[in-house]
Order: sequence, then C-alpha cells, then structure tokens
Amino acid sequence: MPPETYSNPATSRHDGWNTLSRFLPYLWPRENPALRWRIVVSSLLILASTGVQLTLPYLLKWAVDAMNVTGPRLPAFVMLTVLGYSAGRFLGVGFDNLRNIVFERVGQDATRALAENVFARLHKLSMRFHLARRTGEVTKVIERGTKSIDTMLYFMLFNIAPTVLQLGIVAVIFWLNFGWGLVAATGLAVVAYIWVTRTITEWRTALREKMNRLDGQALARAVDSLLNYETVKYFVAEAREEARYAQATRAYADAAVKSENSLGLLNIAQALVVNLLMAGALAWTVWGWTQGKYTAGQLVFVQTYLTQLFRPLDMLGMVYRTIRQGLIDMAAMFKLIDEPEEVADAPGAPALIIRQPSVLFDNVVFGYDPDRTILHGLTLEIPAGQQVAIVGPSGAGKSTIGRLLFRFYDPTSGRILIDGQDIKTVTQRSLRAALGIVPQDSVLFNESIGYNIAYGRDGAGDAEVEKAARAAALWPLIQRLPKGLATQVGERGLKLSGGEKQRVAIARTLVKNPPILLLDEATSALDTRTEQDILATLHAVAEHRTSISIAHRLSTIADADTIFVLDQGRLAEQGTHADLLRREGLYAEMWQRQAAEKEELSEAAE
Repeated sequence: MPPETYSNPATSRHDGWNTLSRFLPYLWPRENPALRWRIVVSSLLILASTGVQLTLPYLLKWAVDAMNVTGPRLPAFVMLTVLGYSAGRFLGVGFDNLRNIVFERVGQDATRALAENVFARLHKLSMRFHLARRTGEVTKVIERGTKSIDTMLYFMLFNIAPTVLQLGIVAVIFWLNFGWGLVAATGLAVVAYIWVTRTITEWRTALREKMNRLDGQALARAVDSLLNYETVKYFVAEAREEARYAQATRAYADAAVKSENSLGLLNIAQALVVNLLMAGALAWTVWGWTQGKYTAGQLVFVQTYLTQLFRPLDMLGMVYRTIRQGLIDMAAMFKLIDEPEEVADAPGAPALIIRQPSVLFDNVVFGYDPDRTILHGLTLEIPAGQQVAIVGPSGAGKSTIGRLLFRFYDPTSGRILIDGQDIKTVTQRSLRAALGIVPQDSVLFNESIGYNIAYGRDGAGDAEVEKAARAAALWPLIQRLPKGLATQVGERGLKLSGGEKQRVAIARTLVKNPPILLLDEATSALDTRTEQDILATLHAVAEHRTSISIAHRLSTIADADTIFVLDQGRLAEQGTHADLLRREGLYAEMWQRQAAEKEELSEAAE
C-alpha cells in the first residue's frame, strides 16, 4: 500500500502576503461585471454612511451650545439639530444595511466559487493522497477556508477601509478645533491600541492553531470510528474508542480555555488604552472650558467623536483576529489546492480511441516507495475480446495492476498500452470511460439503488437502469422491495448484503457499458452459493468484452482463455488452466493447496 505522506494542513504556517494575493481575485472577480458593480455601490454606501456619522457630533455640539446661550433662546434650531441627529443615526443604519444587502451576493458567490474550486481540485489529486487523507480534517479545513472568504471580504471592505477614512477625517477635525495636542494624543492611542492588539493576537494565533489542530483530530477520530462501526463492535472496542475520542476532546477543551482566556486579556488591554485616551481628552476639554477656550458643546463633541472612532477601532481588534485567523484557514485550504497532481494529463493529450480493446503491459516497473519495487519488468499481453485472469500469492502485485490500468499511478518505467496507445499520452477521463470495474468491496453512495446503478453513466435513463438491473440478476430483489429502485442502501451500502452490493456494482458497470472490464476479486468475500450466482452473471457480462479477472480462488477463473501467474511482481507462468496444471509449477501448487483446503472443509462439515 502507498505510504502515508499527507500531513495535516491545519498545522501549516502561512505567508500572509502570498495568501492575501491569492485571496484578492475573489474581492474583484474579473469574470463577473455585475459583482464588481455591487462592490462599487457598496463602496459608495460606505462613503455615505461615513459622511453621515461624521456630521452627528457637530449636530450635538450645536444643540448643546444653543441650549447654554444666555439671552434669546433658539428652540426651533435646537429642535432641528436633535431631529437631524436622530435622522442621521437612522440614515447611518440604513446605509450600512443597504450596503450589506448589496454586498451579500459578492460574498456568497466568492465562497461558492472557492468551494467549487477546492472540491474539483480534491478530485484531481492522486490516490496516494486520498489513501493517506483524514477525511474529517480535510473537510474541516475546507469548511473553515471557504467561510473565511466571505468574512475577509466583509471586514476588509466594511471595517478596515471606513476606519482608516474616519481616522484621517477625525484627525483633521480635531486639529481645526483643538490643535495638534489632541491629534497627537489620539494618534498615539491608536498606535498603542494597534500594537497591543497585534502583540496579543500573535500569541493567540499560536493557541488558535493548536486548538484547530486538536479540533480536526477529534473530528477525524470520531469520523474514523463511526465509519468503522462494525469493526468496533466485532472487537468489543467501544470503551477504547470512547477513551481515544475523549483524549482528543479533552486536549481540545484545554486549548479552547487558553484561547478564550487570552481573548479576555486582550479585551482588558484594549479597554485600558481607549479609556486612558478618553479620560485625557475629556479632562483636556474641561480644562479648556475653565479657561474659557471651549464650550460645553465641545465636551460632547470630543466624547462623541472618540466614541464613534473607537467603536470601529474596538472592532478592529476582532477584525485583526478574524483576518489573521482567516489567513491561517485560507493558507491551509490553499495548501490543499497546491497539493501536486501526481498523475496529470500531458499538455494537449488526445482522447483514447478504442477499435480493438487490447491491453499490453510492456516491461512495467513500479513501486509505491522508491526502495520497494512491486512489479519488476512485468510484460502481459491481453488480446481484444479475451477473458484473462491474473492470479498469484498475496503481495504478488495483482491489485497494483488494476490501479496502474486505471492510471491512479504511473509506472516507474515501461508502458501500458490500450489498442496500441500509451495511456500516459491520452486523457485520464477518456481512459477511465473505457474501463469498467467490479471491485472486491463494492462501496455504494448513501442514496437509492436506482441512483447507484445510474451512477455508471451520467444521464442514464430509467429504462437503462432497469435493463442493467435485469442483466445483473438484481431485478427480482428490486421487485420484492416496497420502494423498488428508490430503496435507500445506507452509508457505503451497508443495508444490502454482500451479494446484493456486488450485483448493484455489476449493474452500475453495465450501465457504463465499457469495452474493457476489470473484475478485482469480485467474489472473494461471498459465500459459495452467492459466488456461483455472481460468477454466472459476471460470465454473461464479460461476453464480447475484454475482461481481466484478478482472483484469489482459482476455481473462479479456471475457464479463462489465458491465466497469468504472478510471483513477487514477475510473470511466473501463463497459459490455460489445463496447460498450467500439466506444468506442475506455481499454479499447480496453488490449485492443489486450495483443493486440499476445500476437501478438509468438506470432511470437517461431515
């Protein structure tokens, strides 16, 4: 089996600028002008909201100053300013929510596009990756990464940009009304706030990464245990599985406590900076009032501006943490996207065209590891239309032949030809479209029987599904089921027996109707009676096709046109069943051993 080389992407550190540069195309989708217009309109609404909010402190200042004037009062003016203040607050909320409504499609479309890209990429990755993957961790990485796109878009456009704009405008307003002293104090407080936020958040980031890793580990253990439900029951291992899962959840809980406690520390530090500035600015204004330099309205003026300024700055801490975490989550997801394709189509590769479905393994050398060769210069010639079998002891390389034929891996050296065409030079899609397989373990989708049969070919109709089910001797079962083809098979088809699952797999292959059929120990897990029924069906299916049977039980392939006997990755013998028995070689030895085992079982049964 291939080695487990896949590492947990959740542990990866990220290059912030590189990740950000890959994220920016989702912020400005070139192929979709309608979405770009939505971003422009959202930006205009941001400017409108910012403008309204920056006028509100002036309205309060004017109202308070007018109410403190001795002499003729201006009730109409005061009333207008407070009504204008209320209207401005409403407009600010209205602009913000209109902005969200306009922008929502952009965020959702970006999330959709990225999720589709990652999903498509995962299907392009090699079997080596998928055999070594941890499904729970991979799905968690995709979930976090795609969700972070929407969040990043929202905060970069609607928090960071308006905050920077407000900082600049408030600095100008404070300079015009109070001079450079308050501007410098505000600037120093903002710098201190950002420094505190960044320093503590960097510490929190390491805690968060550890928490994510442990969360993924707990999920992976849960998924792995539930997928192997039967095995757990067979070995009475419920307590072991519970202890193993509890160990992961306890480690996650400890990491989560540290992460949340660090958040409390960050909030305290941010509040200290904000309130020190607020106290100093208000004290400065009160001192100026005692000197006759400022009015009572200017105290409200300063307090309102600082409150408005530090409201988004208070959010800036959360925004920084979110963006920082978003970069980590997206970096892990981009690492999945960057996982190299071990098997890729050659540039401009043509489709495979089959006139005579012959197969040739020409001096093929292959190993899953460089220091462990499985096939040693193997040469097999399978003429079109013949039914051949590949047998041999365990570890001889039989199943590896099937993986190479489907091009899940490429040979280290040598060639595999179908109808004279090297499969490395044609598209994988056309290659696999020409091949059908009935595997030893027929894994089905958690859907209906009809769905699983029709999965053999996109667009297969009900008539084709029924015809395939009849040909696979599955129709009597379907007729007995209350829901017929709509019967759900359960996860991995566990609601069906082994023979029923095999028949569904056969029917699925019949719908595909491939010229070359691979039977990979398709009956090894079945009882004798079911095996004979399935074999009769397989023989009927294999007619008029080139079929390759990989078998352990020699009795199932005795009528093959040619039998190839492998031993330690080399071709030891080939010929018909009768020829190989006469040679008294490896095949004859295997046959005699299996016959003796069968006879012993018969005697024990008697």
